[in-house]
Formats: sequence, structure tokens, C-alpha cells
Amino acid sequence: MYQQFNEQFAAATRQFADTAAQVNRIALENAQAVFGLQMAAMEDRATATFAFLGEATNVRDAEGMKDLLPKGVQVVRENAERGLATSQEVIGRTVKTTEQIAQIAKTQVEAAADTTRANVEQATKAATDKAESYTRGSTKADKADKSK
Repeated sequence: MYQQFNEQFAAATRQFADTAAQVNRIALENAQAVFGLQMAAMEDRATATFAFLGEATNVRDAEGMKDLLPKGVQVVRENAERGLATSQEVIGRTVKTTEQIAQIAKTQVEAAADTTRANVEQATKAATDKAESYTRGSTKADKADKSK
């Protein structure tokens, strides 16, 4: 009896560990991709910003400052657009990752439900068989008592 319980417990634990490892792998892949996207966006925008600041240090008069202002607005606009695009891509990747993890969880729940259903059917059948054999046994005993 204990051996069967231990085997069932070990199988359930192993299945849980395998599922957890699979979910962790998916989550880490997503984190790595998101980190890469954000780093690439930061590098690109930092390069553009430092190029603009390099131009700004060369301005010597009001006319140069007037010419520099539209470039500064352009850099700010591009930074905001790139940040928004990166955020949208990060959200998209995270949603896909969440869907993958939800699918894994759904599969595990369905497998557990199937196993439980099979166990219930097996226990029901065993109880029914036992009840029928008891009923048959008591009927034979009743007949034996009546024949005396």
C-alpha cells in the first residue's frame, strides 16, 4: 500500500518538476528577448542623443541655436516613438509567453482531471463489484438459513 502511494507521489512530483522547468524555460527565454529588445533600443537612442549633444556643443551663436532646436525636437520625438514601439513589442512578447504558460497549465489540469476520473471509475467499479459479491454472498446465506 505504501509503495503504491510512494510511486504515485513520486510520479506527481516528477510531473510537477518537469512542468515547472518547462514554464521557467519559457519565462527565461521571454526575459532574455525582452532585455535584448530594451538594450538595443537604449543603445540606438543613446547614440542619437549623444550625436545631438555633440552638435549642440559646437553651437556658437543664436542662429546656430535656432537651427539646433528642430533637431532636438526630432531626437525627442524619435526617442519617444522608439520607446513606445519597444514597449508594444515587449507587451506582445509577454502576452505570447503568458499564453504558452496558460496552455501548459491547461494541459496539466486536463491530465490531472483524466487521471482523477480514471481513479474514480476504478474505485466505483471495485465498490460495485464488492457490493455485488456481498449481496450474492448474503443471498446464499439467506437461502441456506431458510432451507434449515
